[in-house]
Amino acid sequence: MRTPLYEEHLKLNGNMVDFHGWEMPLYYESIITEHNYVRNGCGVFDVSHMGDIFIEGTGSLKTLQHILPTDVEKINDGECVYTAFLNNEGNMIDDTIIYRFNKEKFLCVPNAATKDRILKHIVDNNVGNASISDYSDRLGCIAVQGPESSEIMNEVGFKFPDFFKFYEKDSIIVSGTGYTGEKGCEIIARNSDIILIWNMIIKSLRKKGYGPCGLGSRDTLRMEKGMLLSGQDFDSDRNPYEASISFIITSDHEYIGKENLMNNTKPEYVFRGFISDEEKVIPRHGNTVEGNGKESGIITSGSISPTLKRGIALGYIDREFSKPGNKVNIIIRNSTHPFKVSRPRMVP
Repeated sequence: MRTPLYEEHLKLNGNMVDFHGWEMPLYYESIITEHNYVRNGCGVFDVSHMGDIFIEGTGSLKTLQHILPTDVEKINDGECVYTAFLNNEGNMIDDTIIYRFNKEKFLCVPNAATKDRILKHIVDNNVGNASISDYSDRLGCIAVQGPESSEIMNEVGFKFPDFFKFYEKDSIIVSGTGYTGEKGCEIIARNSDIILIWNMIIKSLRKKGYGPCGLGSRDTLRMEKGMLLSGQDFDSDRNPYEASISFIITSDHEYIGKENLMNNTKPEYVFRGFISDEEKVIPRHGNTVEGNGKESGIITSGSISPTLKRGIALGYIDREFSKPGNKVNIIIRNSTHPFKVSRPRMVP
């Protein structure tokens, strides 16, 4: 599958790879260069592979309240909220952003690999008889991220949105959201419009010495900030308490998986960050964590941090060893390497 910006990536010499069935750019220049664009200035990502599912009608709120642990009735029109879809066991099927236009219109943005599963989940649990529409093929999305993102947006004629708020103008949605832990926004528009907007932003970025960014830097950026990757850091096997995002839970309404979730609010394992004591060690998904010489956890994501200039990882560790600052070992290629436990957000 290809996004509407596929040809633009080729023009920019994007190094294309298969990402869950999508042909996407891993990088254009290098992962570290693009990572630093976002941390120090600004970069733009194509995230059109993400889903776009609209839930509309008088029963919209009833349906969303039934399938989400977050009380979307309490968010205001023009606001977004980060939440997750749970199964009957209280584990996360996918995390998502919900946009509230009004009490009868919402947009859900699921991850690319889980879009079809989430669409079916919403349809199967549509207790409010809402209208469910999949616009994923008709809409593109780009993410403008970094400390100078507001300047770039203003230069190309867009008002910069407040954090987790959005506005819609001429069928273009601009939200104060992102997946890098930096100031930024995301733009959702029709496929033809997203190409024009992308090229305007690229032109503006080039003037400042920045440029487009690929999936590689998106991954290192989100890892440094402790952001979960659906399908890798969880895959219907972890609940929000384990994943250290219990803030998404509102316990005063009924929703799918609530009973089992409330019976597991202090799980044995919790999501944490891990920072290497050594500079050239790279932990990877599946590596074992040891505390006091015994197997105590598992790594779900790992890489080199361009900011910290050492290996970092995300994963689950026995609560006994989960306090930030604790020393643990990670087994990498049959060798033992010392790491320090951290909050998931490893870079302030």
